[in-house]
Amino acid sequence: MPRVRITRRLHFSAAHRLAQPEWDDEKNRRVFGDCANRNWHGHNYELDVTVAGPVDPDTGYVMDLKDLKDLVNRHVVDDLDHRNLNLDVSWLEGVLPSTENLVMRIWERIEPHIPAPATLERVVLWETPRHWAEYRGD
Repeated sequence: MPRVRITRRLHFSAAHRLAQPEWDDEKNRRVFGDCANRNWHGHNYELDVTVAGPVDPDTGYVMDLKDLKDLVNRHVVDDLDHRNLNLDVSWLEGVLPSTENLVMRIWERIEPHIPAPATLERVVLWETPRHWAEYRGD
């Protein structure tokens, strides 16, 4: 049976700081540049979630996009929106909140909740219009 991919884009705004606590300010600034700002900095993130599966003959859907939006909001966006990713999000505790680390953690939050026979195909996190990370699972 053919598999079709569908994607839902969501949005959230959050602050973070990239810095290793065991490094001094000079080394953090050298490695992470402006992202090591002691007073944090923020982004307006865009999150693309792609699900794949067969098209249901009754609905014409792989998965209802409203259900996908609600699922991602409940398990990801509601926790991240208008938060400090370093301080406010329990499932990011101890994680350096780079785009690469975030996209993997977001996958982990979403993947168990995708209803079969659909599967999570990819997650793309846009930190800026020119910088993003994509994850397709292990």
